[in-house]
Amino acid sequence: MKVISTDKAPAAIGPYSQAMVTGSLVYTSGQIPLDPATGAVAGEDIVSQTEQVIANLKAVLEAAGTDLTKVVKTTCFLKNMGDFAVFNGVYAQHFTGNPGRSCVEVSALPKGVLVEIEAVAEL
Repeated sequence: MKVISTDKAPAAIGPYSQAMVTGSLVYTSGQIPLDPATGAVAGEDIVSQTEQVIANLKAVLEAAGTDLTKVVKTTCFLKNMGDFAVFNGVYAQHFTGNPGRSCVEVSALPKGVLVEIEAVAEL
């Protein structure tokens, strides 16, 4: 296994890595909408936060040697399922290969954010 780390995405805020590679797959940790330069939450609405989460995922995947087109599965966590349609609009612009996905509402996310996404991708 190989640990993936990049300063182009937020550092882990706990005892975990940004991603791990095993075999031909990369497993990302959940990304939240933190600006990697400042550590601050990026935006207050689901659109801006989803865009930042996806930018963070892209950075981690690129550090591993892959990209969003090779994502085979995502797990998405929303603070409010009322944001589902708007979230889907942003998500669909970036995950054009329509990977497998689970999307659930959760009662809380780190730092009070609205969205978190983790991904599994081929190398």
